[in-house]
Amino acid sequence: MPTSRARARNVLNRPEFMSLHHQPVRGAGAEARAGARRPSHKAQQQQQQQQQQHAGQGCEHAQQQDAVENGRERREFPEEDCMQLNPSFKGIAMNSLLAIDISVSKRLGVCAHTTSSWGNMRAIVKLLALTGHGIPWILGTLLCLTRSNTLAGQEVLVNLLLALLLDVMTVAGMQKLVKRKGPWEMSPSFLDYLAMDVYSFPSAHASRAVMVAKFLLAHLVLAVPLRILLVLWAFLVGMSRVMLGRHHLTDVGCGVALGFLHYSLVEMVWLSSSTCQTLISIGTLNWSPFY
Repeated sequence: MPTSRARARNVLNRPEFMSLHHQPVRGAGAEARAGARRPSHKAQQQQQQQQQQHAGQGCEHAQQQDAVENGRERREFPEEDCMQLNPSFKGIAMNSLLAIDISVSKRLGVCAHTTSSWGNMRAIVKLLALTGHGIPWILGTLLCLTRSNTLAGQEVLVNLLLALLLDVMTVAGMQKLVKRKGPWEMSPSFLDYLAMDVYSFPSAHASRAVMVAKFLLAHLVLAVPLRILLVLWAFLVGMSRVMLGRHHLTDVGCGVALGFLHYSLVEMVWLSSSTCQTLISIGTLNWSPFY
């Protein structure tokens, strides 16, 4: 028996059976496996920061997309065609009137393009509108002033020139202040740039035609048919700008009111014959202060 026990001990002491004498440490192995499975605290913080950064970038990208879409919508719909929400009765009424004005003006723009319903009449309508342009009227008045030999004629022509210059400067200032565009997108012509008639409100042609017609009716002796033709000319000049798509109806209406106002101002500050002669002498470089 002792020999069998000694043999058993010798067998158990072999290297391949040594692991049977020692039990594995469960706590250390579990912690090692848990440490291997679980990420460290710093790694968790880094992951959270990366997630926050990705979320912030996603929000910024979404905001940029919304801004781009809003910009596209604003470019697709002009400001004149968009009615701003206003709960007051005054704001609703004004927006409704502006919408009606835009709609009716676009329908009346029958000569706006060559492909419009009255496109074949576009050249005639443009010629009619040219008769109310500021540059031809100013140049024509200066030419008549150089050819006039009477004091009365020179007095009338100098005051007419003053009225034309007042009209051009006043309308250009108001257009620059309001900066309203016409119902149809069109680039101004070279003569429009010279006369500073770039924007839509108010209509310079309507203002000038009414002022000139009123001035000529008051200071020239004309027959009744000529008076009727003069009034009809002023009306057609204003309507021609609407037919060409350059102005709204409200632009022409305000231009007519400005024309009457300009005529009233010129009548109030009417220059006498002596003052006109002094201005003519200064303009022709023949003025002498000791004369």
